[in-house]
This record gives sequence, C-alpha cells and structure tokens, in this order.
Amino acid sequence: MASEFTRKVTLTLPQSLLIRLDATVPGRKRSRFIAEAIEERLAIAEQLAALEETAGAWSDERHPDMRSEADIDQWLTSLRAAWRTPGADRHV
Repeated sequence: MASEFTRKVTLTLPQSLLIRLDATVPGRKRSRFIAEAIEERLAIAEQLAALEETAGAWSDERHPDMRSEADIDQWLTSLRAAWRTPGADRHV
C-alpha cells in the first residue's frame, strides 16, 4: 500500500467480527490489517464493475477466427512470436 496521508475514522463492527479480529491481529497492527482488507475488497469490486461494464463487448460473430481453443492457441502463439527479439534464441 502506498504511503499517503491517513485519517482516523470510527467504524461499527459486529461483536463476533471484533472478537475474531482481536484474537488474530495485534492491537498495533489492526489499522493496517483493516486498510489492506478494504483495499482487497475494493479491488475485487472494481474488477467486477469493469467486467459488468464490458460485458457483451466480445461476440463470436465478430471474431469467427477465435471460435475454438485451438484457434485461440494459434493466435496466442503468433502474438508471442512477435514479441521475440530476432536472434534471442541463439546461444553465444
């Protein structure tokens, strides 16, 4: 997590969750633990939102050359071959 300004906030948590937190995370490390947990959940939420936003962007009709796994493998092989530097496979 990047170093940045922090703000103190008040949270209300279910007692059972707080008991588990107390038993698992030392007191001086709780803020960081909670911040990291929020970061992880936000990343998931943002990924899901991006997936929903782009749903339907791909259609088999627009990409008939990619209908099978073999077609996709062939496309990936071709793409990756273009990334190689000429002569990179030679042994000196």
